[in-house]
Parts: sequence; C-alpha cells; structure tokens
Amino acid sequence: IASDGQVVVQFGNILAKHCLDQRCSVELLRAAEHTQSVSSQLGIVARVKAVTGESKASSELLLSNVQNLVRAVQHVLRAAEAACVKGLGQASADPEEEEVAAFCQQWRKNLTQHRAKEALNSDRDELGLRKTRGAKAEPTLMSLVQEQPPRSRNIPKHPNPRKGHTIMDRHL
Repeated sequence: IASDGQVVVQFGNILAKHCLDQRCSVELLRAAEHTQSVSSQLGIVARVKAVTGESKASSELLLSNVQNLVRAVQHVLRAAEAACVKGLGQASADPEEEEVAAFCQQWRKNLTQHRAKEALNSDRDELGLRKTRGAKAEPTLMSLVQEQPPRSRNIPKHPNPRKGHTIMDRHL
C-alpha cells in the first residue's frame, strides 16, 4: 500500500508539472508532498510492525496510517481533477508523462460526455434546480482508477518499482 502511495505521488508531480493553472499546480504539489510523507511513514510503521510482531497498539497504528494514506490519495486525486479541468500543457516524450496525460484525457472525456448527457436529459424542477433522485454522479478520477483492471503480472513482488514499469502499471 505504501508503494502504491508513491505511485500516486509520481502521478501528482507529473500533473503539477504540466498544469496550466498555477494555483492548481501548487495545490497538487502540496497534496503530493503530504501523500509522500504519509506513504513513507506507513512504510516505516509496516517494517517496524513486521519486526516487532503482533500487538494491538502496532496494529492500530498501522491501520491509522493506512486510513491517512487513503485520505491523502483522495486529496491528490481531487487536486488532479481540478488541474485536468483547468487544463494541462503538452506532455513531453517521456512514456510516463504520456501515460498520465492519456489517463487524464480519458477522464476528462468521460466527464464531458456525462455533462452532455445530463444537459440533454435535464431532470430539473420548476425552479431549474437539478433533481437528486435518479441523477448519476459525475465521473471522478478515483472511479476511473477503480475501474482499471488489475494488472497483477506487472506488479513487482517487492515494494520498490522495477525499472521499466510505468506509473499506471499498478492498480490501487
């Protein structure tokens, strides 16, 4: 889990580098830095727990750190959504950057299609407010990540990514 946090950090840093909006870029870098810290802390706690054995306190600490990492990853993904909506600059020839750009373009395409469908099938009340019953939620980056099929053959057996694996070779 901690190494997957590092993958999200790389994702956030790449997006922040190409984000056209300075505020979104700064927020994304901040979220990625926080995720980096929480992920590193989780790795340390997991290694200590592996050495010290089973105890209720260490299990609770480990669980707390996992929950913190999940919240940090969600923050990165929300900041990434804002960056994608504001606009991204051209990705370089780096395969990881191209893969991140393609992933974000797919999400933005899904969002645009969803909004177009909502506009055509407007479920508005007499005041023009959207009805909440039956309305589908807008797609999020988190939902797109969760829809990705697991690529277990590409996930290294140890926590450090091997050279040649790209940022999206993992599934959270």
